[in-house]
Amino acid sequence: MNNTFDIHRFSLLLKRQWLEFGKIFLITLVVAVGIFVAFYGFTLFPLENITEMPSRLRFREPLFSIFGFLFISIIASAYFAHLGQKSKAIIDLLIPASTLEKFLAGILFTSILSTLSFTLLFYITDFAFISYIKTHFQNPRNVEGLANIKGFLAQNDFKDFIPLYVTPLMVTSVFMLGSIYFNRFHYIKTAICTMIFGGILTYILSKISDVLFSGKIRINVGNNYGKDQLEWVAFIILLTFTLITWAISYVRLKEKEV
Repeated sequence: MNNTFDIHRFSLLLKRQWLEFGKIFLITLVVAVGIFVAFYGFTLFPLENITEMPSRLRFREPLFSIFGFLFISIIASAYFAHLGQKSKAIIDLLIPASTLEKFLAGILFTSILSTLSFTLLFYITDFAFISYIKTHFQNPRNVEGLANIKGFLAQNDFKDFIPLYVTPLMVTSVFMLGSIYFNRFHYIKTAICTMIFGGILTYILSKISDVLFSGKIRINVGNNYGKDQLEWVAFIILLTFTLITWAISYVRLKEKEV
């Protein structure tokens, strides 16, 4: 049997981690759905005028981005938090799985599962409310107004912003590293470090933007070449930062086990 990675051993580890971490994860999802429903309910009801609906639906973007950040970061920050407690850390060390398998399980739960679950639940909640609104105002005189009421994913074309696809991975990688690195107050300490590195990253991107566009005249008004180029630069920077953070997390996890 391979001591580094074995698919059967990894599947058993996932089952074991789900029994322990899955309860917290499911409870967090229920809380998230409750917050979704509360925001939609308080913002949209009562349904009186169809012309007000597009403006009243503008809360969705900040709700998705801000609460989405909080959701995935809290999940990531809690995954390896038990390593700061000696009694729980010893139990984790006795699990018959390699460091790589434990690390990959952490990425699967904190980065992939949390992001997909949050997005899916938000979409389902949004779809249910939008369908109810359209049913409520469904009559011939409201046809034009109904055309302006769109679902969240239909209204926002996320394909137009490339760095968005790697941003959740970057956020969860940072907070997962914080859960491994810090022994106490994982989330607060990681959040402070995130603000510092976020400021540095913003500064770097602004300097890159100055280098690319300073002193240059835009010839084709309809050409998005500069915008696309900057987005790809941001995507590569975020992806590189994510991979480096994962590498540091793996090394740090290995040191903890030693």
